[in-house]
Amino acid sequence: MDASQTLGIGIIGTGNISSAYLKAILGRDGLPGFPVLDIKALADMRPEAASARAEEFGLASKSVEDLLADPEISLVINLTIPRAHVEVGKRVLAAGKHVYSEKPLGISFSEGQDLLKTANEAGLRIGSAPDTFLGGSHQQARAVVESGALGQIVGGTAYMMAPGHESWHPDPAFYYDIGGGPMFDMGPYYLTDLVNLLGPATKVMAMSSMSRSERVITSEPKRGQVMPVKVLTHVTGSLGFASGAIVQIAMSFDVAGHRHNPIEIYGTEASLSVPDPNHFGGDVEVKKIGREESWTSVAVEKDYAQGNYRSLGVADMASAIIENRPHRANGDLALHVLEIMEAFDISAREERVVSLTSTVERPAAL
Repeated sequence: MDASQTLGIGIIGTGNISSAYLKAILGRDGLPGFPVLDIKALADMRPEAASARAEEFGLASKSVEDLLADPEISLVINLTIPRAHVEVGKRVLAAGKHVYSEKPLGISFSEGQDLLKTANEAGLRIGSAPDTFLGGSHQQARAVVESGALGQIVGGTAYMMAPGHESWHPDPAFYYDIGGGPMFDMGPYYLTDLVNLLGPATKVMAMSSMSRSERVITSEPKRGQVMPVKVLTHVTGSLGFASGAIVQIAMSFDVAGHRHNPIEIYGTEASLSVPDPNHFGGDVEVKKIGREESWTSVAVEKDYAQGNYRSLGVADMASAIIENRPHRANGDLALHVLEIMEAFDISAREERVVSLTSTVERPAAL
């Protein structure tokens, strides 16, 4: 690919998720790769972690300071822990570079607003995970909604309920720290996909709980260590959309198992089953009105449905910078989702309906 069609990329944060990003970017595990992303260097506050990841993928590692000073790097992927997303993001912007952050954009709506304000004043772009809504199955589900086949959309459901991450993640404490919990960790996938399908939300009404004040890690290498829990771990409520649709939501780290579909959208003429928004693919099904009708599969004809394309949003952002067009996994979308998540917490704690102050245009279909 011609150099004018590529963008120099750096990554800050080489923890667990960085491997998935690098495999997608470089084209490992059968993925085609994203040549528009020219990885120049990796960095981490722990130099040994950056060096190990760089060696694994045949890349260079640098200190955070040297990476930010590299003139060949135009966009930095921020894969640090949630509490550091805004702090690191501001450092990237101060270095004159665009930034794409792992989810969530920040741990409060106000700091997310501050980050976007800083970027806008600098003439730089903010991007943010999740980008799974760009996956083939979710874009196909959106096409079903936009076709009018469901009739008037009246509501839906979104469920992510699991026992928690301490059984598999090598260092799970941050999931239970401020900025973690099921809503801030997994909520971005579901809420972003709902906005992709239904447009912006307007209000939240929630009830939530915390089952335990401490949790024991059962994964290696920290098996047996006790983690304090500082966040709500069972979050439920309703999300109202500008369109009039009302979606029931449950996000939990306290549930052994359940039989709900990840996302369902209900219309006056048909219902739509949407696959897990933590993945790019999966089955899309529709059930038309009438007792005799059964659920039927929708052929997924959109791209990026087979594989883990983590960094698809970064690739779209880089291409958008080169082509001077809007990118899809953008800061306004991530900020709207961040306000929704915070509103669930406020509504549950204050026992009231929370009206949202932000709105967003649905990103263009991919």
